[in-house]
Amino acid sequence: MAAYMRSVMCLVSTERTVFLTRGNGIIAESKRYVRGLRRKPVRVIFPDDETEKVTKPSQKPQPAAQDVKREKEAKVTAKSRHLKENDFVGTRSNALSTIKHTLDDVKNDSVDGLRFERAFPGDKRLARVVSVARSRTFREHQGKILLEGRRLICDALDAGANPQMVFFSTVDRLRELPVDKLKRATLVKVKFEEIKIWSDLVAPQGVIGIFSRPDPSRLNFANKRHTVPLSLICDNIRDPGNLGTMLRCAAAAGCHDVLLTKGCVDAWEPKVLRAAMGAHFRLPIYPNLSWHDVENHLPKTVTVHVADSSCGTDTRGETEESQGNMSLKSSKAEDYGWTSTRSSKIHHEEYDSDSDSDCEFEGLPLPRVDTKLYHDNWAQRPMALVIGGETQGLSIEAVQMAEKTSGHRLFIPVVPDVDSLNSAMAASILLFEGRKQLLKIMQTAGRKQRSKAEQ
Repeated sequence: MAAYMRSVMCLVSTERTVFLTRGNGIIAESKRYVRGLRRKPVRVIFPDDETEKVTKPSQKPQPAAQDVKREKEAKVTAKSRHLKENDFVGTRSNALSTIKHTLDDVKNDSVDGLRFERAFPGDKRLARVVSVARSRTFREHQGKILLEGRRLICDALDAGANPQMVFFSTVDRLRELPVDKLKRATLVKVKFEEIKIWSDLVAPQGVIGIFSRPDPSRLNFANKRHTVPLSLICDNIRDPGNLGTMLRCAAAAGCHDVLLTKGCVDAWEPKVLRAAMGAHFRLPIYPNLSWHDVENHLPKTVTVHVADSSCGTDTRGETEESQGNMSLKSSKAEDYGWTSTRSSKIHHEEYDSDSDSDCEFEGLPLPRVDTKLYHDNWAQRPMALVIGGETQGLSIEAVQMAEKTSGHRLFIPVVPDVDSLNSAMAASILLFEGRKQLLKIMQTAGRKQRSKAEQ
């Protein structure tokens, strides 16, 4: 009985009925799990005749397919190795060529034994240095100036100025400079487009130099032999073009030095440098001086004269006082039929000044300075000439110094209904007239000494 029950349970366990309902119908699905179907044969035995028929065709295609695969793999590996070898050889040759080019560039980055650098993309050294050199505050604090053009840089190097950096567009531009004097400077080759961006010139020359701010006492001036005892004092000259022209005239007239008072434009501004045409390196220029410092720069026996265009109409009041003085008769502008069109209500003992310091001198007697025409004899000994600005005019300190040293108010007559001359033009006329008179005195003194030596 027990055996029967075990067989029934086995049949129940091996058969399962699943009922699925679809609409009104019932579907029954039965599954049988037979252990024999799950078994895998260990070995299949064929009859003797069938083995040869079955095994021979089964063995032949397998090695052929494997050989084809192996051949393909061998070809692919051979190609990859060849490509790798070619890539290695190519990269090696490229590396050698780049090394050779770099060595050639290193050899070529020199001019007459002087090495220079090439500006890399995004190099902002030129922009940074030019922006610093254009600002007066930075120029004074950092002591740098900007010089553009071959002639100006050559004049600076000949005078002994210290170069810091030189930017150039081509090697030919660099060869135009005295290369032996650029050993301490940093030379940088940049594109011409960058120089054109930062240049103030309409047609840039392709070379810009950054120099240390020169000390006038340390520069070597080549025209010392042709100088005369004449100093130019610029008072409140605020126009860069006028100041540069005056410096150029002072260098051409052989002045001893140029003194710039406080209120003048900076002498090392690019516009002043261009207008001066290298005058900064031909005579000493002392900027930003007070009137006390001006006196210290002048010799003790100096005579200070001031240029004034408003004194032509003042001579009518002077004739009564100077009837017996022949020198003053020749200084009257009316004798030549020329008078200044500028109205003036002052007398001989008064002086009209447009400076802001007039309030400091209210209630005090104004300076008394005699008037002379520009071609009269007013240059008899070492002297200084003061030129005032066109807007502010002469300061009261300048006229006081002229009174203290027995100087004169120099007048250049112009035809009626014409305004006064430009300050730079007036300076050029007076400087060359003063040079002529001083040379005449020096020549007469030399003749007297020769005559005494011969006797």
